[in-house]
Amino acid sequence: MDRNQLLNDPEAALRYGLDGKQAQIWTAMPGIVSAVDLSMNTVAVQPSIQGVQTNPNGSTQYVNLPLLVDCPIVFPSAGGFSLTLPIKAGDEVLVVIASRCIDAWWQSGGIGVPMELRMHDLSDGFVIPGPKSLPNVIGGISSSNAQLRNDAGTVFLEITPSGQINATAPAGMTFTTPTLVVTGDVIATGISLVTHIHSGVATGPHDTGPPV
Repeated sequence: MDRNQLLNDPEAALRYGLDGKQAQIWTAMPGIVSAVDLSMNTVAVQPSIQGVQTNPNGSTQYVNLPLLVDCPIVFPSAGGFSLTLPIKAGDEVLVVIASRCIDAWWQSGGIGVPMELRMHDLSDGFVIPGPKSLPNVIGGISSSNAQLRNDAGTVFLEITPSGQINATAPAGMTFTTPTLVVTGDVIATGISLVTHIHSGVATGPHDTGPPV
């Protein structure tokens, strides 16, 4: 639509202006992590959606958006507990753009006046790990149990609706604790810790045989 058409159609001109303003409002988009700073709990992210650039001659082209730096990572965290993930370069994430400047909050926490009056700006992104594009979807997701697992599904800790906990750890499990308390029986290769008996029992200073 050219300038004369806009001047002769106020409604179209208004719609054109609103579309241009809306194009400057950022809300959320997928991105790819390019750098990680776990000491600051932040990442740098390359937005996965390109923007449109208008050239001086009026032509347009798609270009990469600028790298988003110092984006706070949103790990599940509350009440003095956190679930952290080893986020790394190349991971897909969701970037959520704050409606107002977050610089003052990020530096000092609490409630305060924003350092700048910018709104829906690419400088104010939070990063949520997890979204997957179709080439990277996680396979073999359980439809009934909750799992903490690797993407391949070869290592997992699982909770079932009946209250049972299952663990699969091909490389083994290590507990570092001064005391391990188990209420109930322990079954190792089919042998009960509570009810097993020993072979080769004899009176006197002798050792028993292995548990049966």
